[in-house]
Amino acid sequence: MPLRIVLAEDNLLVRAGVASLLSTYEDVDLVATCGDPDELHAAVEAERPDVVLTDIRMPPTHTDEGIRAARRLRRTAPEVGVVVLSQFVEPAYALDLFAEGSRGRGYVLKDHVDDVDRLVSAVRTVASGGSYIDDDVVDALVRARRRSLDSPLASLSTREADVLAELATGASNAAIARSLGVSEHSVEKHTGVIFAKLGLSGDADVNRRVTAVLLFLAGRADEVASADRL
Repeated sequence: MPLRIVLAEDNLLVRAGVASLLSTYEDVDLVATCGDPDELHAAVEAERPDVVLTDIRMPPTHTDEGIRAARRLRRTAPEVGVVVLSQFVEPAYALDLFAEGSRGRGYVLKDHVDDVDRLVSAVRTVASGGSYIDDDVVDALVRARRRSLDSPLASLSTREADVLAELATGASNAAIARSLGVSEHSVEKHTGVIFAKLGLSGDADVNRRVTAVLLFLAGRADEVASADRL
């Protein structure tokens, strides 16, 4: 059965472009398109989609309407996944999106929307209750946190830092092993060391681990502000 998608994007050309890309996939059914948060919530109420694909900046303020919509849907329609589209690498927005939990949430850069396989992969992952975060945003989060001299991340080896970046995307151990060209056993070993060094629980639930990593990377308020300037 096709995944039912509601698309919210105030730019008509972008909205039409994304809709056209999604139409090439038989397992994706775009049931509604919207131009602002009010239309989005009305469409969710009427259509009960599997996933909302929303721009992060929409009327009336063009700031973080997509994030606020995701928060509201967490309360009013918790079964609906949300993938937020952002024009810039803005770690603070990603952290806000995942602050109430990573389950069923995704963050994708608009620069990568033309990679339709990546976009649909994010939609499918979120629809199944997983989480997705763009690699470039993860890199920005890790770099920002590592700048802090007192950060436990400074104690990670290069390979451990690579594994941590992969973990933060929600990738499985098998996927990380393929990406880094190592064995799953090595990934499991590195993961155990990472969470020990960071003082985080080695919970087997990937979504819990992603949430813990993202919250840890949030750090102090000044570090988040610094990440915004990347």
